[in-house]
Amino acid sequence: MKLDIGGEETFPMAAEPLWTALNDPAVLKKCIPGCQDMIAVGDDRYKLILALRVASVGGTFEGEIVLSDKIAPARCRVSVTGSGTLGHGEGSATFSLASDANGAAIMRYAGEGEIGGLVAGVGQRVLKGVAKHLVGQFFKAFRREVTGVV
Repeated sequence: MKLDIGGEETFPMAAEPLWTALNDPAVLKKCIPGCQDMIAVGDDRYKLILALRVASVGGTFEGEIVLSDKIAPARCRVSVTGSGTLGHGEGSATFSLASDANGAAIMRYAGEGEIGGLVAGVGQRVLKGVAKHLVGQFFKAFRREVTGVV
């Protein structure tokens, strides 16, 4: 089952500190919903252990996250693969950072993923809602990390 995400977030700060935070595994570990561990396995490559619930079904996932195509402090690609008790998935997203006329940073993101197994059985509409919720949780935690405010 294919899943697309995308959006835009504005932060009251310069793009550089956002870039630093997006490339900091300690920050990502705190912000990725359900992340129990994030272990470096190479340059910009990390093993992830997640515990998530999708609809009424919960489970653990183990996978990998890779940061690539970096153009500091403007652009980065994030690729994720994983599998677990609920199924398997893979996806990637591109994040771009720019400053507006007031000096605030605008983060745009767009990505797609493919999900299979038991988790895909809950239906695309439900999964799209879950994905939107998880993205919202990430940005709420990320905003708290970089600004100290939700």
